[in-house]
Formats: sequence, C-alpha cells, structure tokens
Amino acid sequence: MKKYSFQHNQLTFSYLDSGGEGPVIIALHAHWMEGITFVPLASTLTPQWRVIALDQRGHGYSDHAATYTRNDYLDDLSAFLAHLNLKKPVVLLGNSLGGVNAYHFAALFPDLVRGLIVEDIGAEISVDVSFSLNWAGTFNTREDLVQCVGLRLLPCLQDSFRQTDDGWRLAFDPQEMFTSINLTTGNHWKEWLATDCPALVIRGQDSLVTTQKHCEQMALQRPNTRLSVLKGGHIVHTDNPMGFVGAVKSFLQELKAE
Repeated sequence: MKKYSFQHNQLTFSYLDSGGEGPVIIALHAHWMEGITFVPLASTLTPQWRVIALDQRGHGYSDHAATYTRNDYLDDLSAFLAHLNLKKPVVLLGNSLGGVNAYHFAALFPDLVRGLIVEDIGAEISVDVSFSLNWAGTFNTREDLVQCVGLRLLPCLQDSFRQTDDGWRLAFDPQEMFTSINLTTGNHWKEWLATDCPALVIRGQDSLVTTQKHCEQMALQRPNTRLSVLKGGHIVHTDNPMGFVGAVKSFLQELKAE
C-alpha cells in the first residue's frame, strides 16, 4: 500500500491505498490505532478489491485536532470520499471507533455506502479507559513504553510507537483519545438501524467491549445483517487474521454477486 495525504479544515490526513481498479473498501481503525493495521487484510483482497485505510484525526500520521466529536469524524470521512472522487458506493469496514463512524456515516449518506463490516463494536457503548492517561509523555526507551502500556494491549498499540530525539512516545495524545472515547460512549441504535444495506458484524468471542447477546440483537433487529463470531478479542483482525479474512471474503463475495 502506498501512503498519500489530503487536507481538510486546515488538517492534513494520511492514508494508505492499495490501488487498482477493484471496488473500494474504506477501512477505519480503532482508537489508538492507525491505517497500517489493515495492510495484511489489503494484501489478501488485492487486486479484487481496492483497500483504502485512513488515519483518522489524531491518529497515525494525520494531524491532531482541537475536537473529536462524531460530527468531526463524519465530516472528515465525507471530505475524504470527496477527495478520492470515487464513482461508485463503497464498502465501509470499521473496527471499534471505525465501526461507529462507519454506520453513522451510512446513516447520513446511504447512497454512498453499499455495505458495512463492523468489527467488534456495539450500538450501545460503555467503556472506562482512564488507565490510558498514564501513557502520556515521552519514555526513555521503547521497553519503558512497552512496560507502561502492557503486553495485553501491545499488539494494538505498537504501530503507534514513535521514536523521537527525546525518547519514545505514542503517535496519539492519550488525553485527546480519552476525550474521543468518552464522546463515543452512549446509545447508537438509531444510527445502526437507519440503513438496510448488507452488513456483517464480526465479534471476537473473548472481547471485553461487546457481548454475544448484544451483537446477536444487532444482527436480529437490522435487515440484511449477519453475525460472525470468531476466536479473538476486540481487535479480531490482529488476533485471528485468517478467520477475519475468511469472514470478510465470504461477505464480499456475496456482496459482489448482487
């Protein structure tokens, strides 16, 4: 995947694009992560699909922002699609934060979205990530940063490690992300149920963010929606890449045949 950038509202956004002439999948990462997390998925889907992974505001190589409201994220995504100048509706694939932004965007712009893949996030969200505020600042060594974030979350965060002249830090600002996550909590059933394009909900069976019952209700109450429960936790595409790719490919094959 090649790295590109575009400007919107005085912010510079970075994104990765696998290129090609295939139908487009816009991949949206979770909080604390960045577009590079979807490079392995893109390698398995190209050239049948063109995967474009955005570093959302405050993440990866995109600029930090003053605010992180839902409208901010959706406005960024709208500007991103306008920048890409695509001729056909896209598939939106989103993990956690990216999943919420994906189904909210579809509710606003249903004509621009042909399908949804929502990875381990619900229509009701309640999480406490106050522990993440301890990640702020610069650490003397990479090992110090690893020890601070902990081995359980390291697979999610290691792409966001940055080495500077002063030491090691995270690409994102933990306080900004704490604010963004708090603004993501709440009830999103209205937006989830606002569309009826084909949708796949993927849940990690060991997830601490979603429950089996809730995801079953998401699939039951929304038309054209299926649920796939896979081994793994909240970041299923990292925990179980083969299972994740299999579920995504099966969904995309049916979508392409329509």
